[in-house]
This record gives sequence, C-alpha cells and structure tokens, in this order.
Amino acid sequence: MDVFDRETRSRNMSAIRGADTKPELALRRALHALGYRFRLQRRDLPGRPDIVLPARRIAIFVHGCYWHRHAGCRFATTPSTRTEFWSRKFEENVARDARVQREMHKLGWQVATIWEC
Repeated sequence: MDVFDRETRSRNMSAIRGADTKPELALRRALHALGYRFRLQRRDLPGRPDIVLPARRIAIFVHGCYWHRHAGCRFATTPSTRTEFWSRKFEENVARDARVQREMHKLGWQVATIWEC
C-alpha cells in the first residue's frame, strides 16, 4: 500500500529528473571551467551518455546511487515494500549499465561513471 494517493505519487515521480541533475550540472561546470567542450545526451550512442567529449572519445555517465546501485553507498537502499519488484528493477538497471558500457567499448569509446555521492 502506497502512503500517497495516486495523484501525489504521480507528481512525486514526475519530479525525478533524468537530465540536468545537480551532480551532472556540477560536473559540467567543472569541465567547462577546465576548458573542455562537450556534447550532452548524444542519442546516437548506446545508453545516451550524459556528457560526451567527442574529440577524446570519452563518454561520461552520471549515475544516481539509488537507481544504479552504487556498491557500498548509503544511498543505495532498497524499499521495504514490494522488495521483489524493486530487486528485479535494480538488477535490470545494473545489467543495462554493464551492457551499455560493453557496447561503448566495442565502438572505441572510453567510459567513465560518476556517482551522485
């Protein structure tokens, strides 16, 4: 049983951002200050990396610890309800991340993962 009604849950879930998150914006500011120029969310690459340095063939993924299961991180918790659903969801996310990294390496890209924490 959800503690929120359907409308409130929908509003909460729609507020979860997939791009322009605080960690991503901080990394973009730092890279730009160091003189790096980059592209964002390249749709033609597997997994649509958050930041791409095309001249250097580097793709950077900025992962949230909760959704992408940062090992040993205090933010990588599992909800106490519907644990089977959430475990399966998280396992699929981790498997997809690994698959995307393999695909990027096959295409000759270096991949970096920056964690939210």
